[in-house]
Amino acid sequence: MSVLRVIDTETCGLNGGVVEVASVDIENSLSIINPMSDFVKPDRPIEFSAMAIHHITEDIVADKPLIDDVVGRYQGADFYIAHNANFDKGVLPEMGGEWICTRKLAARLYPDLDSHANQFLRYALGLDAWVPENLHAHRALYDCYVTAALFIRISRDSSWSVEEMLEISSQPVLLKTLRIGKHKGKTFAEVAKEDPSWLKWALSTISDMSDDMRFTIQHYLRD
Repeated sequence: MSVLRVIDTETCGLNGGVVEVASVDIENSLSIINPMSDFVKPDRPIEFSAMAIHHITEDIVADKPLIDDVVGRYQGADFYIAHNANFDKGVLPEMGGEWICTRKLAARLYPDLDSHANQFLRYALGLDAWVPENLHAHRALYDCYVTAALFIRISRDSSWSVEEMLEISSQPVLLKTLRIGKHKGKTFAEVAKEDPSWLKWALSTISDMSDDMRFTIQHYLRD
């Protein structure tokens, strides 16, 4: 039987540096089992902006093992499930399995929601998510339980096979709402109708644009 492992990391910032890793396994498409978590001594300082989110400080991880020393516990799954899988895959050593992204699955399945962030989806979808009492959102194990509940809900609502989920996870997401710039808060469809020149400007000017945003702008400019 294939092992489906939900995995999450907390980091020093957007550029990586793991300070915590955790996982849970999904058994028979509905049971959440085998919780694991480890603090990790990072390879760089923890940014204050990251501490403000996960509340993991330098003192907490100063004497913890390096990621290479703990990651073996998490390897060996056939499929890894993460919310924004490209990020977690990018900050972890080679895991050996294939990756499924619940953010991309949710964006495809529930396109009309205002956000596809993990905690937003938890409440918008009314997920039945048990979470550890001594943890909080943006701690790795806590987020694993929420992501596992989301994956189970997506599986039930979509009936997608694992192969279909992998295909969706490999593709960019069609975004709904702009999060940056002078049109922040408007939908891409609105901006494409009212001010397509701004979209063209953004496409040629913003060098660190996400693949999802680039894909979305190109989609609406074609229309």
